[in-house]
Amino acid sequence: MKILIADDDPQILRALRITLAAKGYEVVTASDGAQAISAAIDDHPDVYLLDLGMPQLNGIDVIHGIRGWSQAPILVVSGRTGAYDKVEALDAGADDYVTKPFSIEELLARIRALTRRVQKDEAVPSVRLGDVTIDLAARSVTRESSSGRRQVRLTPTEWQVIEILIRNSGRLVTRQTLLTSIWGTEHAEDSGYLRLYVSQLRKKLESDPSNPVHIITEPGMGYRLENVSAG
Repeated sequence: MKILIADDDPQILRALRITLAAKGYEVVTASDGAQAISAAIDDHPDVYLLDLGMPQLNGIDVIHGIRGWSQAPILVVSGRTGAYDKVEALDAGADDYVTKPFSIEELLARIRALTRRVQKDEAVPSVRLGDVTIDLAARSVTRESSSGRRQVRLTPTEWQVIEILIRNSGRLVTRQTLLTSIWGTEHAEDSGYLRLYVSQLRKKLESDPSNPVHIITEPGMGYRLENVSAG
C-alpha cells in the first residue's frame, strides 16, 4: 500500500518515512503543497498524510485539489488544535485528523482504520433509500423522479454522516459515536453540529423531510437508518 506524506518539517517527514516503510508501506514524500499535488497525480497513493501549514499550497488547498479526482483516504496530521481547523479540514474532504505531537501507535491505528473503510466500500457499492440511490464507492447520489434521474450533491461531512449510518443500517448509532467519529472526542457533546447535518441530509434524501422514513431519530440516543435496500 502506498502512502503520501506531505509535511514541511524535515524531521517529521524523515521519522514517518522510516517508520511506515518499516511497517511495509511504500512511502512517497513531499515538503510543500505543490509537491504534494504533483506526487498525488504522479503516484496515485492509497492513503494521504497531510500537514495543514505547508508552503506553496496549504493543506486545505491540497485536500480540495485531491478531492477533485480521488477518494483515497486523507489523514490530516497537524499541530493546529483548534476546532475551526479540524472542522474546516473535515469539511474540505479529509477523513480523519490527528494533532501533533502524536504517538506512532495511534497514527498506525488511524491508518489501519482508514484502509479498512476503503475495503468496506468495495463490499458495499450502493444502497437505495426509496427513490434515492447512494453509491459509496463512486461517491454519488441520484434521485429518480417522473422527469428522470438527477444528481444530489452531498458535502464531505454529509457523506461522513450517511456513510456511518449506512454501515450500521438498522442499528442505533449514538450521537456520541457520530460526533467523535467525525469531529473528534472534544466535540462528543456538540449535538448542534449533528442536528444540522442530519436535517440537511433529510432535505436531500427523504421524500418528506418533516416525516422521515429512512433517517430516524431515536430520542435522547442517536439515529437509525431504516428501509434500506441494495442499490
